[in-house]
Amino acid sequence: MIPAAPLPMQPRGWQQAWRASVRDPRELLGLLGLEHEAAAVPEAAVAAFALRVPRSFIARMRHGDRHDPLLRQVLPLDEELRSVPGFGLDAVGDAAAKAGRGVIHKYEGRALLVATGSCAVNCRYCFRRHFPYAEETAAAGGWTGAVAAIAADPTITEVILSGGDPLSLATRKLAELTGLLRDVPHVRRLRIHSRLPVVLPERVDDELLAWLGDLPWPVAVVVHANHANEFDAAVDAAMAALRGTGASLLNQAVLLAGVNDSVDALADLCERGFAAGVLPYYLHQLDRVAGTAHFEVGDDRARALHAALVARLPGYLVPRLVREVPGDASKRAL
Repeated sequence: MIPAAPLPMQPRGWQQAWRASVRDPRELLGLLGLEHEAAAVPEAAVAAFALRVPRSFIARMRHGDRHDPLLRQVLPLDEELRSVPGFGLDAVGDAAAKAGRGVIHKYEGRALLVATGSCAVNCRYCFRRHFPYAEETAAAGGWTGAVAAIAADPTITEVILSGGDPLSLATRKLAELTGLLRDVPHVRRLRIHSRLPVVLPERVDDELLAWLGDLPWPVAVVVHANHANEFDAAVDAAMAALRGTGASLLNQAVLLAGVNDSVDALADLCERGFAAGVLPYYLHQLDRVAGTAHFEVGDDRARALHAALVARLPGYLVPRLVREVPGDASKRAL
């Protein structure tokens, strides 16, 4: 395990680091010595789904490598503009599972709050890239509508914060929500799904850690890394600090063509994450959202990769291979 260590100091804070994110594909490629690739970036793809990537995440990309697995996750491509049968705007059935403004209730005992539409990084394979965030965020109105929906349903014992990315909200805003949830007696667990501890580890600051440590429920933080190269010393320190609050850390990844669709890449991801104190949880098959078809790995190949992973790693290092199917009572194992 990586020992607990203080996080590197960021004199301007995580908000400034986030605001300094790269938004221009030409700048991104220039930083990587790939200026000659800039002309191939389609402006229409950028207009449809903006580029955003923190500079610390760019620093983990391989200089001069147009096939770098981290770069592939964030760089707009022509393939996003192609209409592919079977790929739509709401591949996971969020609209049908709406239980209140920003509240999605798909599975027994769990309610998901779409806390915000903001993210620190815009992943090109995002399953909510077409989600109507302007109308559907749980933080609207001081969380009151979302909390009322949870309070009205005593079967909900776990609240899941998602988005967007809930940790892109100020900690005081998150504290408003958990302050209200403390008065809901049937809530027993809190789960936070966030990519920020990986792509912007500066977010794990003293204020966030104090908030997490003071929560009255068991907390699971589900981070999102798809490749071993996403981990570095700053991410290790962020994970150690999160574990220090008593939170359980899990990783969910998406199986992505050109990023992690090999046994070596998947095994490295599982082992590197565990070295940072994060237990592999889910390996998702791609949600079939418009603009993402070029990332898809077929089910037969996915099963073969997962079987090879089972043969290589101990069971606790093997994530479950799943797909989300609208209407199912849980994630569907493949």
